[in-house]
Amino acid sequence: MSNNLTVSNTTLVWGFGLVLVALVIGYREKLGINKDILIGVARAIVQLSIVGYILKFVIKTDDNWLTMACFVIIVINASWNAGKRGNGIPKAFRNSLLAISVGTVVTLGTLVWTGSIKFVPEQIVPVTGMIASNIMVAIGLCYRNMLQTFTDREQQVLEKLALGADIKLASIDILRDSIKSGMQPTIDSIKTLGLVSLPGMMSGLIFAGVDPVKAIKYQIMVTFMLLASTGLGSIISCYLGYREFYNQQKQLNSELLK
Repeated sequence: MSNNLTVSNTTLVWGFGLVLVALVIGYREKLGINKDILIGVARAIVQLSIVGYILKFVIKTDDNWLTMACFVIIVINASWNAGKRGNGIPKAFRNSLLAISVGTVVTLGTLVWTGSIKFVPEQIVPVTGMIASNIMVAIGLCYRNMLQTFTDREQQVLEKLALGADIKLASIDILRDSIKSGMQPTIDSIKTLGLVSLPGMMSGLIFAGVDPVKAIKYQIMVTFMLLASTGLGSIISCYLGYREFYNQQKQLNSELLK
């Protein structure tokens, strides 16, 4: 079955016609997004091409240190992008790095320990990318929700502090809302698995000729993996991040909310 998959340079050129659909919509509706679309497509082509050749080399070399280097690069890059979404939250990169590192190591370590995947580059590198990218998105949502909610509830937090509450008690509702916002997209996607969406892991394995029943088992494993990793990433980033909204005197830093 896999021999029937023939994506050549020519077919990719014809496939670019699908991008034109988005460009036409952007032009006709005057959305002002055509430049972003073209830049995004160009970056995707270049980045994926580079990554493809790197992965080919890493898989062919099959060296543990090189595999670990890929792991570190993925985690640091995900942490950097998650930190940028902090919109001025102090130590956002450091907190994101810790959250993504812990979430990825715990989840990936569990998968290797249980024998779900093997410590080989063709499995470790793609799975690391899946885990880190999902935690990155979750952390970005956590930071965005935390900033907005602290701004909206500034007076409530000040009143709690004035009544003697410590910073955790004054922030607990915001923490819960922020953690929930980070995990909610993953939870929502789980609800529609098999009914609405056939996710990438399952579809890719079926394309490669794997028995659909076996592909489903891998997808269930991925579902467990993403749920655990986004949960860990969200709770760690939120519990580290909310402290940055207070100064050393445990007063709310109103300058951060402006």
